[in-house]
Amino acid sequence: MPARKAILFAAAFAALSSAAGPAAAADLDIPVLVPVTGFLALEGTSQRNGAVLAIRQAPEGLTVRSEVIDTGTSPEGAVTALERASGRGTPTAIAASMLGTQMLAMLPLADEYGIPLVTVSGTASITERGNPWVFRFFPGDGVTKTAHARYVAEELGKRRPAVIYQTTAYGQSGQAHLRDAFAKLGVEPVFEEGVDPGIRDMLPVLTKAMAANPDVLVLHLHSGPTALFVRQAAAMNPGVPIVAGSAMHQPSTAALLEPAELKGVCAETSASPVSGGSPEMERFTADYRAAFGTEPDAFALGQYDGIRMVLDAAADGADTPEAVRNALAKGIYRGLAMTYRSDGRGNMAHSAVIVCYDGSSRVPAVVKRYDVAP
Repeated sequence: MPARKAILFAAAFAALSSAAGPAAAADLDIPVLVPVTGFLALEGTSQRNGAVLAIRQAPEGLTVRSEVIDTGTSPEGAVTALERASGRGTPTAIAASMLGTQMLAMLPLADEYGIPLVTVSGTASITERGNPWVFRFFPGDGVTKTAHARYVAEELGKRRPAVIYQTTAYGQSGQAHLRDAFAKLGVEPVFEEGVDPGIRDMLPVLTKAMAANPDVLVLHLHSGPTALFVRQAAAMNPGVPIVAGSAMHQPSTAALLEPAELKGVCAETSASPVSGGSPEMERFTADYRAAFGTEPDAFALGQYDGIRMVLDAAADGADTPEAVRNALAKGIYRGLAMTYRSDGRGNMAHSAVIVCYDGSSRVPAVVKRYDVAP
């Protein structure tokens, strides 16, 4: 698989690999600890599938043991899952929850046990605590929310955004970064309000937002609330565009809506596998469909790329948790979504794209890409 073997390690890791020697028939343990039930089930299932597909396609010579454990959505659930996975020995690496509150709870244990956590969580603070064991393969809020705000202000020319965000750590992190990004662009939101992920009616917050006379609706919500908001906005026909967070790009979110309800809706994300773009991306999408009978999204692709980097590092000799950590920290990996490189804090992804729906299908087009130097 030459495309997936396209890994470019820096000189430091090349030396490390050479010293460690080949890892033929290496035995690895890579548990998958992600939320597949609760309000984050759609995103968590995508994350699980990406990790599982990467492990199924491990390079020849590697034997990978892996168990999927549902973390639910509580911090306690994530800690219990990590303790359970570590009960039979130290894992080589862990595909760790994308939910920010769960990652924050898992970080001290990862540091204590010495286990690399490979995640697609967007919550900015998980890589701001000086923990050397966390690696994020989805752009953090500093990247995606900057792209989000720039598209609204620079491409759409909007100056009066109404921002609706989730009251979770994910939502609050995104709202803070959106506010900063808009401020740098000289834009002040006319409305900001957080909503609980369990809310079943978006009409009250939509009505209040429109009363502030915005020229664009900016969302930073999980997938279910995003679909609910877009559906009720389409019914209201507020006459202003919607630029949503990454949950909107998910095929599973779009599947909850009619194509006509998506007309003019855009979203930020790191990639859109169903939109194509390269033979390698189309191969990944076909393999994913064959394995799981559903469409992949950027969370699945980011987790796939992250675990593929771990596996390729192991194939080159990094077969202990510490060696894997060093490989992730010092290496450069050309994945399917983008090229990954740590910024020294575990932020591996430094690109974001904007996708938009034209109202005729549930497959968006990539309309703008933003690259940030690490």
